[in-house]
Amino acid sequence: MLELIQQGFADAFTLTNIGFVLLGVLLGTVIGLLPGLGSATGVAILLPVTLSQEPLTALIMLAGIYYGSQFGASITAILINTPGDAASAVVTLDGYTLARRGRAGAAIGISAISSFAAGTLTIPLLMIFLPFLSSFALRFGAPEQFALALFALAAVAGLAGGHPARSLAMTALGLIFATVGLDPASGLQRFTFNIADLAVGLDLVAVIIGLFALSEVAAQAGQVRAASGLARIHGLWPVRQDLRAAAGPIGRGAVLGFFVGALPGAGATVASFMSYGMERRISRTKERFGKGAIEGIAGPEAANNSAVNGAFAPLLTLGVPGSATTAVLLGAFLIFGITPGPLFMTDRPEIAWGLIASFYLGNIALLVLNLPMAPVFAQILRIPYYYLYPLIVAIGVLGAYATANNPFHMWTTVAFGLVGYGLLKAGYPLMPVILGLVLGQIMEPALTRTSQMSGGNLLIFLERPISAAFIVASVLVLVVPWLWGMARRSRVATPPDLVKTLDE
Repeated sequence: MLELIQQGFADAFTLTNIGFVLLGVLLGTVIGLLPGLGSATGVAILLPVTLSQEPLTALIMLAGIYYGSQFGASITAILINTPGDAASAVVTLDGYTLARRGRAGAAIGISAISSFAAGTLTIPLLMIFLPFLSSFALRFGAPEQFALALFALAAVAGLAGGHPARSLAMTALGLIFATVGLDPASGLQRFTFNIADLAVGLDLVAVIIGLFALSEVAAQAGQVRAASGLARIHGLWPVRQDLRAAAGPIGRGAVLGFFVGALPGAGATVASFMSYGMERRISRTKERFGKGAIEGIAGPEAANNSAVNGAFAPLLTLGVPGSATTAVLLGAFLIFGITPGPLFMTDRPEIAWGLIASFYLGNIALLVLNLPMAPVFAQILRIPYYYLYPLIVAIGVLGAYATANNPFHMWTTVAFGLVGYGLLKAGYPLMPVILGLVLGQIMEPALTRTSQMSGGNLLIFLERPISAAFIVASVLVLVVPWLWGMARRSRVATPPDLVKTLDE
């Protein structure tokens, strides 16, 4: 393992890969600055740009975009009270308050230092856990692969919050999109409508760009404008008292974020809010939170960044994304002909360990490159969005075309952009659609092989311990929130109300 890690650092620390890490972090920060786009959209937009590169170099750049967009989203949350990503929403509570007091530089500095420290602390955790997860995943056959994918889909609806029924409906829609093309059992065409380009299925890059990039731009274009009255940024390095107050929250947020980020459907947003709630509960001066508490920035930012590392654990070893962005990254792996899963760490160790080693580069780049340039990035917020958003749309559509020089992919991108816009306006989440589409392409072949193994007897899922455990877990994550909601509604009537009812 030590030899593989050493080789991974040697592969990652080449001049080319260092350059693409810096480029990814830089572009990701700019994407993160634009409210509403987020890391998943940034990776989707820039995915076509990486297709001409070697797989490791391309994945390193995409990971840099992931890190950079998280940091860029925090800058807007602090400066203009508008988070660029949902995971940075909680930072507005104390970050914007500090900015209004003239301490915007200190708030951004704590944000960058917390992200760097948490990312650096949790990369060894990722390295330690990956071999154990891989050895566990080697026991997986077709029934276990199907049951695991089913659990991931159920977790999106049960753990992601909001409206589980809507998440489940969008997951089902993604599974339907995954059936377009050839039946894996019979080889017959399905849902192609005699369109030759659909015989191989929907192009994943075109779908991702349409659903995430075009729909988000359309939804945000009429709601956001260029920022005015930006807070001045000076004194980016926090004082000693700030660093002392941030030390504990950084450590706690790093550990919490890593394990929460590894849960399918949870992700950085859940981790950052949980960290803020934890810091507020254990604080002796709860009244400071929401009024400029350094701990209210350090904890969530540490959890935010470490959740990114945690999300890679199930992605690399089980082929299950832990967040919307890793769902897009899973699509990138598949486009490059790489299948994350039980055999990934042994079959493609140069990709696995090279990518993990590059995370160190990404964290260093965030601190060294972006922190001094925070005032420069802030000026991007002054550019009217009616200049920026058409450029993003053009890059996305041309990128979809460039993947195979096929005009049909452009129409696919536009069509899914319209679908995504309609779903957003109706209040439906988009991440489950991508997750259903990506995992559906894994589930159906696994179900076919399982049926062949058992002669059509589906009880095989319950006869094998690992698949049975995932089936039970899938049921629990769907049923428990529903039962919990029923129990809460049953406690609405207070004892005086019950007494009055009985009297009547």
